[in-house]
Amino acid sequence: MPGAVESADRIILALDGMEPDRVAPLVAALPDLRWVKVGLELFVSAGPSVVRELRQAGLQVFLDLKFHDIPATMAGACRRAAALGAQLITVHAAAGREALSAAQAAACQGAAETGQCPPCLLAVTVLTSWDPSRFRLELAVQEPLQHYVPRLAALATEAGIGGAVCSPLEVAALRQSHPEPFVLVTPGIRPAGAAPGDQRRTMTPGQAVAAGASRLVVGRPITAAPDPAAAFAACCAELG
Repeated sequence: MPGAVESADRIILALDGMEPDRVAPLVAALPDLRWVKVGLELFVSAGPSVVRELRQAGLQVFLDLKFHDIPATMAGACRRAAALGAQLITVHAAAGREALSAAQAAACQGAAETGQCPPCLLAVTVLTSWDPSRFRLELAVQEPLQHYVPRLAALATEAGIGGAVCSPLEVAALRQSHPEPFVLVTPGIRPAGAAPGDQRRTMTPGQAVAAGASRLVVGRPITAAPDPAAAFAACCAELG
C-alpha cells in the first residue's frame, strides 16, 4: 500500500522518556516505522550507541539535542552527531547566524568523513511548551510569537540551515515564506482524542500536514498506548 508507506515516512516516533531496554522491543513491534527521535533523556541515559543501534536496525534518526552554544562548540557537536549517522539534527536558531553557519559546515564535514549523506539541520524557533502570554512575561520578548518565529526561521535560512522545528500552528505561515525543500518538522502532534500533555500549541496529524508540515513528531500517544502498533497505524490512517 504506497499510501501507507508515504504516511509512515512522515511520522517520527519520539522515544523520549523511555528506558533504553524498551527501545529495541518497541521499534521491532512497529514494522512500518521509518523515523525515530532520540532526545535528551534517552541520549543521556543510553549514550551515542543508541543512535548507532537504531541506524543498524534500518531506522532514520532525528537527533534532537537542541544544540545552543558558542560557534566552535556547536560545530564540534554537529560534526560528531553527523558522524554517528543522524539525518536530522536540531540547533537553536537563537544561537545566531555565526554559530548556525559553523554548525552546518561541520555537520557536512562529519558526514563526509564517515562516508554518509549530509544531514539536515533543523533550527528550533520557539519550544511548543511556551504559550504567548508566558513567553512575553517570563522572557520579556515583546515581539509576538507569530512574528518572532518567522524571524528566527529566516535567520536560520540565511545561515544555510535546511529546515526548522516549529509548532504546528506556525507551519502554514512558515511554509508560505519557506517553500519545499525547506523541511518543517512539527512536534505538538496529538491524534484525534489524545490528551495534550505538556504541549500547548497542538494539531492532529492530518491538520499539520495540510498546513504544510514535512514530518510530524509523535511520542506518548504511541509509546504510552496499550497497543503501540495500533496507535501508530491510526496515526498513519489519519494521514490517508
